[in-house]
Amino acid sequence: MNKVRIVALLAASVAVIASPAGAEGFFSGNWYVTLGGAGISAPTFEGAKDNKFFFSPIISVGRGGAPRFSSRNDNPSFAIYDTDVLRAGIVGKFVPGRDAGDDDALRGLSEVDWGGELGGFADVYVTDWIRARAELRQGIRAHDGLVADIAVDAFTDIAPNLRVSAGPRMTFATSGYTQAYYGVNAAESAASGLTQYDPDGGITSYGAGGAITWDATDKISMSAFTEYKRLAGPVADSSLVQERGSKNQLMFGVSASYKFGVSFD
Repeated sequence: MNKVRIVALLAASVAVIASPAGAEGFFSGNWYVTLGGAGISAPTFEGAKDNKFFFSPIISVGRGGAPRFSSRNDNPSFAIYDTDVLRAGIVGKFVPGRDAGDDDALRGLSEVDWGGELGGFADVYVTDWIRARAELRQGIRAHDGLVADIAVDAFTDIAPNLRVSAGPRMTFATSGYTQAYYGVNAAESAASGLTQYDPDGGITSYGAGGAITWDATDKISMSAFTEYKRLAGPVADSSLVQERGSKNQLMFGVSASYKFGVSFD
């Protein structure tokens, strides 16, 4: 499926939901909204040696009761289809800009504009203690590639209102993404001293993450989390990573969120 068809399908889905006839049936019933944020220590850019602290929002909307499990890795999403087994819909991600002011390792490289990614997601609750999630997002402004994230989490309650979870992660990206962030053209090579590099698409990283989540009340949740990522393929082979960065990426942080219900009956 090419990029034009993906965007067209997303637009068609939104149009159906937004139509008067579709909106009345679609929005009826009970919904939940989860809002919050996370403070995270992570590499200054993916592939960097040094970490920085930043804030990340938590936004999720779905039908009925809250899903049995969600992860801080989940990008802001809107569930169009929501059952006990399958939850699917639209997902988006804000992509900040990147330039030499973020890290000295980026000196001589072209600035990457801020932008976003828009696409679809699916959560599959394989059992009552395993969830698999996939996101496929099309870059907007920052890059013109496709990015796919896949994660599987096992989770269990070790005490009332206290849950632990962990599992593997993997990311794929097309050349439109890898060229924007890891390519080094002739002019950039001359300005930065990095070896010229023209990447293709492929698996860009794999790793694992875990979290401890405490439901302080039926509406408020807090968590601590960590994740290790190993850069791979066209990203790991980039001269930016090889000569000035690191394939090993470690992040950790804490988050808090508030969930409330909305009824359209």
